[in-house]
Amino acid sequence: MSEKADIGVTGLAVMGGNLARNFARHGFTVALHNRTKARTDALVAQYGDEGAFVPTATAEEFVAALERPRRLLVMVKAGEPTDAVIAEFAPLLEPGDVIIDGGNAHFEDTRRRERALREQGIHFVGTGVSGGEEGALNGPSIMPGGSAESYASLGPMLERIAAKAADGRPCTTHIGPDGAGHFVKMVHNGIEYADMQLIAEAYHLLRAVAGYTPRQIADTFRTWNEGRLESYLIEITAEVLAHTDAATGRPFVDVVADQAEQKGTGRWTVQIALDLGVPVSGIAEAVFARALSGHADLRAASRHLTGPSGTALDEKAAGVFADQVEQALYASKIVSYTQGFHQLQAGSDEYGWDIDLGAVASIWRGGCIIRAAFLDRITAAYDGRPDLPSLLSDERFADEIGAAQDDWREVVAAAVRHGVPVPGFSAALAYYDALRAERLPAALTQGQRDFFGAHTYRRTDRDGAFHTRWGGDRGETAAG
Repeated sequence: MSEKADIGVTGLAVMGGNLARNFARHGFTVALHNRTKARTDALVAQYGDEGAFVPTATAEEFVAALERPRRLLVMVKAGEPTDAVIAEFAPLLEPGDVIIDGGNAHFEDTRRRERALREQGIHFVGTGVSGGEEGALNGPSIMPGGSAESYASLGPMLERIAAKAADGRPCTTHIGPDGAGHFVKMVHNGIEYADMQLIAEAYHLLRAVAGYTPRQIADTFRTWNEGRLESYLIEITAEVLAHTDAATGRPFVDVVADQAEQKGTGRWTVQIALDLGVPVSGIAEAVFARALSGHADLRAASRHLTGPSGTALDEKAAGVFADQVEQALYASKIVSYTQGFHQLQAGSDEYGWDIDLGAVASIWRGGCIIRAAFLDRITAAYDGRPDLPSLLSDERFADEIGAAQDDWREVVAAAVRHGVPVPGFSAALAYYDALRAERLPAALTQGQRDFFGAHTYRRTDRDGAFHTRWGGDRGETAAG
């Protein structure tokens, strides 16, 4: 074999195949491998004129086709399939070679794999890839972890194929060591869950309270997409709501079962947030909303429950309400990103990753599912103040959410009056109010814990931990 490939891709389903084509379109020679060679042959037959491909049939042939240091991109299902591919290829590699996992792996699996391969002198790069199949082909947001040395070898290639933000910056950067890349992708997906839930709640309110049709709501979302809510998700929401089902002539959204599915990354985000002690209530409510939607039998058995008999608003009031919903959606979105970036910082601190939050916001500005104009301002906020403790500590975001809060409260109140569930809007507002509160009822919680479990408490007037002897012989003792 005369021509050596710059990179190899094994696993040529839609995402892997499109990434291989993306590399080839950008001038890289790409070695191809798949468990079934028919898929390799089909890709070359259909897209071989897009660039230089080197099809291979065996693991040995695939590895031999790669120039050193070898760069091998694995695009198979997360979990055991990824471990199986690593076990197949690692013995064929040499120190300095790089294995890249571009799947949605759990970051702890990535940390485990990185440690094991590091002992063999092989670099392992857990890489988040966002943008779906279109992004994989035309430019995704790419979140690689791993060693700095591996990024020196791989980074320039990723920067070529990644999406470009409006200012021309590539939507990829070295996130940090071992599992940092997959951790950031996990949180990205958690924010995506929250974003989608908030948009769904806005749709539900406009339909159930304002009395809008799906097509009217599509027009409303198109208008919103021209302002501060401009984003990929708002854009496609308008398209979905405007679509008519060909078979029935009804609005598409009315013929789709209202049972949302999920693949697990949102759930991971919430589970890890609990381990880190980070409140991501907006993401959690989005995950639970999908879970509840899937319990069809439970929902069917509960339809007899009584609710309010709210009536739709008149045209003028509906227009005012739509503007209030835009305010509530924007404010809740700020909270979701605030919680997500808090989790990124907590994970960075816990695992020693030194994640640059401004850089993360920057690479999410293009290619990924949550890409939005809003992220330019998040990037600027962290670039201007890298130690920003919270997005709500940024003066501009604080002013905007403060200006939105009255309408936000009106929307949540209207939802309650009309019996429309808005767990995302409500959780975001509760988080906002909890942050700004002078005192929280946690003091009572600590007293309860000390009463039934002698768990001790801290005081506001002096240092130390204390325990009260509850019951007849009351008194307080210092503990520890």
